[in-house]
Amino acid sequence: MRAVKIFAPGDIRTVDVPRDQVEKPTDAVIRVQAACVCGSDLWAYRGAHEVTEARMGHEYVGVVEEVGAEVTTVSPGDWVVGSFVASCGKCEICLAGYPSSCINREFMGGVGTQAEYARIPWADGTLVRLPKPPTDDQMRHILAASDVLGTGWYAADAAHAGPGHTVAVIGDGAVGLSAVLGARVMGADRIIISSRNPERQKLALAFGADEIFPERGDDFVQRVKEATGGYGAHSVVEAVGTHESMQQAIRSTRRGGYLGFVGVSHDQTIDGSRLFAAQIHLEGGPAPVRRYLPDLVDRIYSGEITPGDVFDLTLPLERADEAYAAMDQRSAIKVMLRP
Repeated sequence: MRAVKIFAPGDIRTVDVPRDQVEKPTDAVIRVQAACVCGSDLWAYRGAHEVTEARMGHEYVGVVEEVGAEVTTVSPGDWVVGSFVASCGKCEICLAGYPSSCINREFMGGVGTQAEYARIPWADGTLVRLPKPPTDDQMRHILAASDVLGTGWYAADAAHAGPGHTVAVIGDGAVGLSAVLGARVMGADRIIISSRNPERQKLALAFGADEIFPERGDDFVQRVKEATGGYGAHSVVEAVGTHESMQQAIRSTRRGGYLGFVGVSHDQTIDGSRLFAAQIHLEGGPAPVRRYLPDLVDRIYSGEITPGDVFDLTLPLERADEAYAAMDQRSAIKVMLRP
C-alpha cells in the first residue's frame, strides 16, 4: 500500500509499505477515505525535534476492512472516524473522561494514517461509527472532528467558554479557529482571536469571532485588558505551543479565570511565582477527542456546524510533499489528503 513517510526535515515522500494488518484482537484495520496534515506534523517537518524515518498522520475517516476477535462495536463495511489517540475506553482514566491519557493509550502518529490503510488499536474505545456514509462535503467536516475540531472544542470547554464570558483565542490555525467555533456554540458572549492573516480572519469571523486583534505579546495582553475593563478575559485558549504564546495566554487571563492550553509544547518554561500570582485555572494537554466525538458527529450530520471549512486545499496522497510545504509556508490553513 502507499503511505506518507518522513525521512528528514523537509523530506516527505509517499512510498510503498507493507499493508497494515490486525495485530491484536482489539485492533481494526480501516481503508482510509480521507486524511490530512496537522499543524503538529510540522514540528518534525521543520526539524524542531529529532526526525527518524517514520510514517506520518493521525487524523482519519475510513471504512472498516477487518476487525480483531475482541472488537464488538464496529464491523467490516462500517464508516468510522476516530481520535488521534487510541484508547481502551475501559480504564479509570477513560471513564473519568480523559481517553487521550488512557493507561493503555497509543498515539496514532505512531501508526501513520496518511496512507491507504491504517491499523486502529483499541478499536472499541477509539472509533465512532457514522450514522451513514458521508457526502463529500460531510467528509471534510467529519475529518476535522478527528483532531482539530475536538482539540479546539476541548480547549474552549477547558476554558469554560459560555454565557457571560469573554473568550480570547491565541492561535489562528485550524485548532484556534475550531476553538472559536466551539466557544460560539457554547454561548460565549464575546470572542476575540489573535490573527494577522486576512484569510484566517475571515474564517474566524464566519465561525463566530466578534473581534480580531492583530497584536501579539504584551500588546495583545493590553488590548484584551482594555477590552475587558482592565480585568482580562474570563476564558483563554492557547493553541500554538510556544513559550511566547503561553506567556501571552497566562497574562491575558483574568484572576480566577480559565486557560485551556492545547498547543503542543515546545521550549516552554513557566515561572512558578508568576503562575502562583496569576491565580488562574489551568487545564490542557492532548485533547480527549473521543469524549466529544459522538456529539460532534451528530452536530455535523445535522448541519449545525461546518468545521471542515478549515480545509482550504485538497491533494491526492501522492502529493503529500506539496501539502506539507503549503502548510509550512502558511499558504494553506489545513490540507486534506485523499488516497
